[in-house]
Amino acid sequence: MRSPFPGMDPYLEHPSLWPDVHNSLIAAIRDNLSPRLAPNYYVRLERRTYLLSPDDLTFVGRPDVTVISAPASEPRRARPLAEVGVVEVILPMLEEVGENYLEVHETATGRVVTVMELLSPANKLYAKGREEYELKRLEIVRSRTNLVEIDLLRAGRAMPIEGRAVESDYGILVSRGAKRPRAHLYPFNLRDAIPTFSLPLLPGDEEPPVDLGAIFHALYERARYDLSLDYSQPPVPPVRDEDVTWAWERIER
Repeated sequence: MRSPFPGMDPYLEHPSLWPDVHNSLIAAIRDNLSPRLAPNYYVRLERRTYLLSPDDLTFVGRPDVTVISAPASEPRRARPLAEVGVVEVILPMLEEVGENYLEVHETATGRVVTVMELLSPANKLYAKGREEYELKRLEIVRSRTNLVEIDLLRAGRAMPIEGRAVESDYGILVSRGAKRPRAHLYPFNLRDAIPTFSLPLLPGDEEPPVDLGAIFHALYERARYDLSLDYSQPPVPPVRDEDVTWAWERIER
């Protein structure tokens, strides 16, 4: 079954499903690009991790994490240590959460030519994760490495850019190292198709088009995401008021 939406499916933004969508889509983009870039370039999946507390995990979309709560007790009062003995306590635990991104390498030298990021709740909503991601983003921007940043999440603040302010549900940023600080932003909304963009490589090399919409919809059908989605309920996060009727009409077709 194909997604009922022409572009991004807002139901796939649900925090419980997004980790699978995120890593599957990144892998699908790699599989699409690799044969077209060979033999001059190769594409590799890389992974970053965040150490999050149970509260943070719930915030970025891991509600299945067990949180141990202390039972309610009477107001604390001082007791002689001799009466206390050995006390059982609970230590705060951190869990590792990982996400994938892509690196395009020049075959002859092995150097990284382009980094492609697909934003996630961990680096868009979680304060520490966002800080870490923005620092990495700044390192790339200060280098000659190209950056492609794909934002398919309506929740949270868009990553910082300067110039003409554009408000949109989603966006694709393409920043070529040789042309900074100028970059190209492809903004699009829920009702729009996902734009096709050119993958930046080394200056002078032909840039292959990346039909992200086609890759996304092929993944939707291949992964059978329709079996995990309840289209009878509103999506999480909810769509804008002006899109509610339009979204229901798409679903009921």
